[in-house]
Amino acid sequence: MTNTLYCFGESGNAYKAALALELADIPWQPRHVDFFKGETRTAEFRAINPMGEVPVLDADGLILTQSGVIQDWVMETSGKLCGDNTRDTPRDVLRDVLRWTIFDNQKISGMAGPLRFMMNFIPEEKRNADVIGFLAGRLRASLAVLEGELAQRDWLVGGALSCADISCAGYLFYPEPFTFERATYPAIDAWLTRISETPGWKHPYDLMQPAFAS
Repeated sequence: MTNTLYCFGESGNAYKAALALELADIPWQPRHVDFFKGETRTAEFRAINPMGEVPVLDADGLILTQSGVIQDWVMETSGKLCGDNTRDTPRDVLRDVLRWTIFDNQKISGMAGPLRFMMNFIPEEKRNADVIGFLAGRLRASLAVLEGELAQRDWLVGGALSCADISCAGYLFYPEPFTFERATYPAIDAWLTRISETPGWKHPYDLMQPAFAS
């Protein structure tokens, strides 16, 4: 089976999919998408994903889009990263993974993604201070929720690293400034260290080709 992930290094959403594949020991290969030169807007790419986004996983002809859907496929296929790392994970545990994945998509990545993009990847004259302030405030509120949860336990779901952790941590490993400072959140900082010490973990720019030199 050939599993190809359409991705680029700067995409935190692609990183969530790539890291899940890597840590679940599912063979895969990256296919770099030149986002910053408009590849996701081409007819060729839209034929693969009409949403015009990465990540896209081509799992031997099965096309999956959206990081949460790809992570769900990883859990189902491998039986790993489910909260208890068994193929018979109870439905309520999987539902809790889904709950945190949705929280991330709406509250953490949903704020950190556009905030980081605006602060780093568009011309300075197009960076709107009011929008940056709004997104930064929403991100702080969401990180406060995450900090509170992680102050009580090592992992978001169950007793082991799961796709819930991978989702919520995806953007937090990036070096570019986007108002997030690990030292401000000691529980998140310790959690990110636990994730990065997991055998097989890789930094996003080591796992996927970035468009820009870091």
